[in-house]
Amino acid sequence: MTNEQESRPPVLTRGPELLVAAVLMVLAALCVADSIRVGTGWASDGPRAGYFPFFIGLGLGGVSATLMVQQLLRWRADRREFVEVAQAASVWAVLWPTVLYTLLIAPMGIYASSVLLIVYFMRRHGHYAWWRSAAVALGVMALLFATFEIWFMVPLPKGPLEALFGL
Repeated sequence: MTNEQESRPPVLTRGPELLVAAVLMVLAALCVADSIRVGTGWASDGPRAGYFPFFIGLGLGGVSATLMVQQLLRWRADRREFVEVAQAASVWAVLWPTVLYTLLIAPMGIYASSVLLIVYFMRRHGHYAWWRSAAVALGVMALLFATFEIWFMVPLPKGPLEALFGL
């Protein structure tokens, strides 16, 4: 751990707890809104499609609101540590490449973006040589291609590179 990381204050639980409660509140609102769209009442043959999701959304919204209010009321007194800076840095080191990978699947295809992800992780976090990282990544992709595309006949998203090779 560097001196800069040691001097930073830790991330406290209050911010992440409030953020999670807010995200759950948005999901609850979406659930309730969509339930209303498809119908929340009773039909001649029983409950409509939105009946049970509506009440689940209301429950989730109520719990989320309760959590938000509790967290805001104890905001100043809550000094619990959520994560140390070094731990957050470790999570971030895995999170951002994974998010980038998912964003690259649509334009590049799953195979090409997966090769990049495997090579990145092997090089950055495993400190493997380029040739070994490339060999493992290409081997894994060949195995996944054979498994999904040939044996199970489940096509996965492809990009321009696969089109270039006629796959």
